[in-house]
Amino acid sequence: MTMLVNHQAASQAYYGVAEQDITPPLAIYARNWGAAAFDQAQALHRPMMMQGLVTCNEDGQLMQVMLTADLGWWKNSQDELSLRTRLLETFGLESSQLLFCLSHTHAGPSICSKDADKPGGEFIAPYLDFLFETAKAIIYKAQANRMQACLVWTYGRCDLATKRDLQINEEFLIGYDPFAAADDTLVVGLLRSREGIALAVIVNYACHPTTFAHENTLLSPDFIGAMREVIQDAWAVPSLFLQGASGDLAPMEQYVADPRIVDSHGRKLGYAVLAAMEGLRDAGRDLAFSGALASGAPLALWKEQATPVAEHLFTGDFTVDVPYKQLPSVALIEQEHAAATDRVLKDRLWRKLNTRLVIGDQQEAKLPLWIWQMGEAILVAQPNETYSDFQLELRKAFPNTIIMVVNIANGYVGYLPPAALYENDMYAVWQTPFAAGALEKLTETSIALIAKHCTYETRTY
Repeated sequence: MTMLVNHQAASQAYYGVAEQDITPPLAIYARNWGAAAFDQAQALHRPMMMQGLVTCNEDGQLMQVMLTADLGWWKNSQDELSLRTRLLETFGLESSQLLFCLSHTHAGPSICSKDADKPGGEFIAPYLDFLFETAKAIIYKAQANRMQACLVWTYGRCDLATKRDLQINEEFLIGYDPFAAADDTLVVGLLRSREGIALAVIVNYACHPTTFAHENTLLSPDFIGAMREVIQDAWAVPSLFLQGASGDLAPMEQYVADPRIVDSHGRKLGYAVLAAMEGLRDAGRDLAFSGALASGAPLALWKEQATPVAEHLFTGDFTVDVPYKQLPSVALIEQEHAAATDRVLKDRLWRKLNTRLVIGDQQEAKLPLWIWQMGEAILVAQPNETYSDFQLELRKAFPNTIIMVVNIANGYVGYLPPAALYENDMYAVWQTPFAAGALEKLTETSIALIAKHCTYETRTY
């Protein structure tokens, strides 16, 4: 009997990688926290970056384009849609072929054109144009640099993320809950040329970049910056960060202004990435049971064995129909915003208004969903802030397959908490425009679509 253990997944194709600094001018509007007393940053903590990974066929035609950026979230859906549409048209791509993924840093610039009247708001529109030009340049460069390479994936672990829904008596707060266990799953991909030269590292991890908060006056990628530095020092390659299903996950120590704490978080994640990479074998190599050996104890012997390298490639975009909650009218929110004098309340209403404008008169939401297959690994991406239940359930459904789950890809609207939480007066519930059951419907549909369109392992050990 031959028995293989699938500790990793691999894909083989023509890949290209590029990156560029996207640090905005310091004077740009950068107020991300209701409790913040300032509107503009005073200095830069670490560079803010954009990376691109393209998958091409032998002729150089783009098949999959992934962009990652050290940015927060889209308050105005038209800003995101405009940027993505321009990229799709420039490169002749289908909607299913492009992912623009934000790290969700809470210490970045505003990317909302409707903030133009705020201090430093005049820099936002030029910055959005700059993001498009940078993304375009990165795709061209990555496409030009393409080479035949293998992308090898593995799971790791990191305890940076903790549960962040904390109940104190009858009140629900957003902060470290010491009594709940958090998903610590880490997905790491290493891209290597056929000659074994490292080209890039991809990190998929679920944890809110909310270390820097209302007292911070620095522009920053948050912990992703130091994570990237650790990987760069060890491997000398770009690293792409994909924010996982982190709606309920954040660092234990957060809401600080001390960059040392931020960098400590990043090093913790970076070293966990390096630890996971230490166990990676070359693409096309896996462990196989080779027999028993009588010794002082009966020994099970496992040896590396050659296995085929997958070339599965699939890109699909779908929509999932879920109901909206009953929401106040745009006019009512505008009146409340105009009348508000409290700075925190006014900021909260401004966000609520932008979300409400996205929805319009629709009674039912069509949640966008992207599913990619990259060799033996599967990536599931969507624009909202799903709770970690989403990634836990997907990985439970496909236990022998590397599953990447990405929040805040190709847009943003709101949270997707589990239905059981909707009876509570908590931030994720009153912030989201989606009704109870939306997360469960998204999860169920994603599992069905993966089963229908993707090739995945069903090994028994």
